Amino acid sequence: MVKNDRWIREMAKEGMIEPFNENQVRKGVISYGVSSYGYDMRVSDEFKIFTNVNATIVDPKSFDLQSLVDFKGAECIIPPNSFALARSVEYFRIPRDVLVICLGKSTYARCGIVVNVTPLEPEWEGHVTIEISNTTPLPAKIYANEGIAQLIFLKAEEVCETSYRDKTGKYQAQKGITLPKI
Repeated sequence: MVKNDRWIREMAKEGMIEPFNENQVRKGVISYGVSSYGYDMRVSDEFKIFTNVNATIVDPKSFDLQSLVDFKGAECIIPPNSFALARSVEYFRIPRDVLVICLGKSTYARCGIVVNVTPLEPEWEGHVTIEISNTTPLPAKIYANEGIAQLIFLKAEEVCETSYRDKTGKYQAQKGITLPKI
């Protein structure tokens, strides 16, 4: 069952989302905070932008740090047909009976910017590592500390048998931008 804004506010008081914006912030920014059936998370000012300067291969089993350029700032420019990693401003603690699905904000989607985040599993916690793809032949601007994606909370009728914490998942309690791990 998809949970509404009242449930999200209640869970936030228990530390599910920190910092938490109880209302949707919209004026002059790409919106973030509580929405009707979800929460619009923000992107921080820390980015890792992919580059092909060193002609490396992107390999999740042997990730080469030379394929990334670190950037910190209020606005990040992602080169044409390129990709960046970022992290959420918010730190999440997902309850054992909840699964969270994330979808990119329509404002960015209408500009050819695709946001990908894998589901936030029951009892996962941490900053969300956000994958941002610029699918256009033009540079794309991302605004730090503004909305990047909407989280939709699905509450189960009963708790899962094995949670992410139970599996000692490799991305548990991640802080900052977390690169691929094997």
